[in-house]
This record gives sequence, C-alpha cells and structure tokens, in this order.
Amino acid sequence: MVDAAIDSGINLFDTADIYGGGQSEEYLGRAIKGRRDKVLIATKFGMKMGEGKEGGKPAYIRQAVEDSLRRLDTDHIDLYQIHKADPATPIGDTLGALTDLVKAGKVREIGCSNFSAQQLGEAAKVQGAHFASVQNEYSMLHREPEAEVLPECQHLGIAFLPYFPLANGLLTGKYRKGQPFPKSSRAEDGFGPKVFTNENLALVDALRQFAESRDHTLLELAVSWLASKPVIASIIAGAKTPEQVKANASSVNWRLTEADLATVNGILAPVK
Repeated sequence: MVDAAIDSGINLFDTADIYGGGQSEEYLGRAIKGRRDKVLIATKFGMKMGEGKEGGKPAYIRQAVEDSLRRLDTDHIDLYQIHKADPATPIGDTLGALTDLVKAGKVREIGCSNFSAQQLGEAAKVQGAHFASVQNEYSMLHREPEAEVLPECQHLGIAFLPYFPLANGLLTGKYRKGQPFPKSSRAEDGFGPKVFTNENLALVDALRQFAESRDHTLLELAVSWLASKPVIASIIAGAKTPEQVKANASSVNWRLTEADLATVNGILAPVK
C-alpha cells in the first residue's frame, strides 16, 4: 500500500497512536524505512492509550511523542496533531509543550483534529507555535465545516485536512439505490443505518450521473470537489488495496470549472 502511494506521487501519510493500539505507526515506520526523506509523516496523540495516557497535558505530550517516535522509528514527526480538544487542560499549556517539541526538532509543524472554529480561535491567541492545520470530517455529504471552521481557517491561515472525504465509501460509486451492499464494505460492516440512507443514495446517483456525463467517476468528483477549496492542503483518503491507492491519487487530476461547481452545488443543495 505504501509502495503504491509513493509510486503514485503521494508523500503525506496520516496516522495516529491510537490506530491499532500503536501498530499503525509501527507498520508505517517499517514501510518507509530507508526512504524517510521522501515522505511526510503526520500522526496524532490525545485519544486514550491506557490509564492516564490521554489528553493534552504537557507531561503526557512529552511521553506520547517519544512513544510515537519510537514506533515510527524516526527522529522527527513532520505534523504532530492533537486528536481532539482536551477540556481539562488549558490550550496554552498544550501549545507550550508542542512549541518545546518544535524547538527541540522533534516536531516540524503542529496541528489539531476535531476542533471547532471557536477552539481554533482560542488557540490562535496563544504565544508560541501555532496550528498549521486542522483535520476534521468533510465531504460532499458532510458539509458542517462550511458554516464556521472553513471561514476561520481562511481568516487564520490554517490549512484544512478533510477526513472521510468519501463518506465512508458512499462516494466511491460502488453503492447503488435498491442494490445490496458489496461484501466487506463499510456499509455491510455497520455504517449503513447512519450514512447509507435512501436520501443519500439518491444524491449519490445524481452526482454519479453528472460525473459520468463529464467522462469521470464519482470518486474523482468527490475528491476534486474538495481539492477545489482554497484552504484544503491535502485530502486524507483511506484505501484497502493498491488499486484504490492509485485511483485516489489520480482523482485530483480533474479540475472542476466554475460551471461544474455550480451544477454540483445545485445537486448538493439539500445537504445540510
């Protein structure tokens, strides 16, 4: 998977300490061994890793970064992100510890995930290193960030990294209204009731028809639509096979015109 990504021109790999209980970082570290200078590693901390191992307290951050560096088998992390806000710790304390890591060369840039516009604004007022990015859920079928977070990113000069850009696979084009879910799909695995509604499937069908009328796939439309947003620096897309990696990488080659965007946004008008 990593080989396919690098061969396709992808150089940003996003993971977190909590994924697989640390195994995701370990596997990524092994996969990039000998070519660390060719990739950018983004990882996250803050979710519960064990008793007393969570949040944004300085002492824990110092421990968490060393654990991640060891698992990744590297001497620095390109983008170190707090996975979610910690209401029990002042953001100034968290940013102070992260600033120290940047000064020590263990971290190049810092970011956050699952932050609101208000939380981004509060963090921006703190002296020291500032968040370079925020990673929140965003797709054509989940447009909540447009209300406040995207404008705040534009105002503060923070990059936005959308996760779940394909709405748990709904925007890959393999789901059709009235047809059974494909085997080993996210829908079959239990995401169905929440995401795979008749309303969403009808929207997906309209989007698929538009994409095909332009000789493109629904996946290409979903990713290119996100890439057209000025504050979006990269798109966090998962994959299960090397073929999916290659499809994700090539999907941004479609440059949507203003007319294309107007048509798509008209189709998406019902999405709150």
